[in-house]
Amino acid sequence: MTKGTSSFGKRHNKTHTLCRRCGRSSYHIQKHTCSSCGYPAKRKRTYQWSIKSIRRRTTGTGRMRHLKLAHRRFRNAFREGTAATKKGKSA
Repeated sequence: MTKGTSSFGKRHNKTHTLCRRCGRSSYHIQKHTCSSCGYPAKRKRTYQWSIKSIRRRTTGTGRMRHLKLAHRRFRNAFREGTAATKKGKSA
């Protein structure tokens, strides 16, 4: 009985399927856990020994629908819906 190349040909069952949180094919079917993001754990799986992985999936690599707007509102001190004040005549 060999444990190398010839044994790998006998493998035909899928161990991982698509993860509903990260979208990668890393969700272990029997363990019910994603090896990439850690779903269904509340916190996302990250490790410092894989800094390149963190860089790929950190905040700022996607659309940032809310944060783009929040940053603009922060620069205006979160003032919304107020009319601009009239400036005096410049001499």
